[in-house]
Amino acid sequence: MTTDDESLNRLFRALGDTTRRNIITELGKRDHQSLFELYTRVVSNHGIGQTRQGFSRHLTTLQEAGLIEIEWQGTTKLHSLNANPILQLKSGWLKSLEEDPQ
Repeated sequence: MTTDDESLNRLFRALGDTTRRNIITELGKRDHQSLFELYTRVVSNHGIGQTRQGFSRHLTTLQEAGLIEIEWQGTTKLHSLNANPILQLKSGWLKSLEEDPQ
């Protein structure tokens, strides 16, 4: 398996979970959110019942897939969306499925 295949697999695993897609949705509305803020928005806006520890694991998965960027502000970790992997998927592998197979 090539590095590109591994990256694509990580991306699909990250996108394959409802909670993680809801996190992406909330980060798409506003970047630079703390864990507490993001957790509160996802739970209240999407009705997800999740512990903060479980929620943190979702953030780690998204970060490993390159979908979240982290910035420290003092002792607070701020999360922002990095949509580039999704855009690359859209213009790369998914685009190749639209092309004429001839």
